[in-house]
Amino acid sequence: MIYVTRRAEFSASHYYHNPALSPDENRRLFGKCNNPHGHGHNYTLEVTVAGEVDPVTGMVLDLKDLKQLLESEVMELMDHRFLNEEVPVFRTVIPTTENIAIEIWRRLAPKLTLGQLHRIRLYETPDLYVDYYGD
Repeated sequence: MIYVTRRAEFSASHYYHNPALSPDENRRLFGKCNNPHGHGHNYTLEVTVAGEVDPVTGMVLDLKDLKQLLESEVMELMDHRFLNEEVPVFRTVIPTTENIAIEIWRRLAPKLTLGQLHRIRLYETPDLYVDYYGD
């Protein structure tokens, strides 16, 4: 088994808010991340695909194809967006780093034609990241 990882970077803003909680509970739980005007991050995304090397191509998958998939399924949707307002799923799901990683997995996994999605690693800051390995 070979693991191939592609990295991409995007910027997005968001805020944490649970409508089931009172304004005071949201402020207490989420602190400054509850600011309704949002705050931004420069995210680094690593997508790892696992598979066997094709004897004809010598590759698990063509990295150009993976780059195009990331562009259409992640970058166009999330780059320079206010996630809570512009990405439909985050109108009802708090756009934490964990939930963003899950959404990226959900969007990519069924569209990979070669290999299998192995891991989503999403950095919120250089020293904070989330790893997601699927359900």
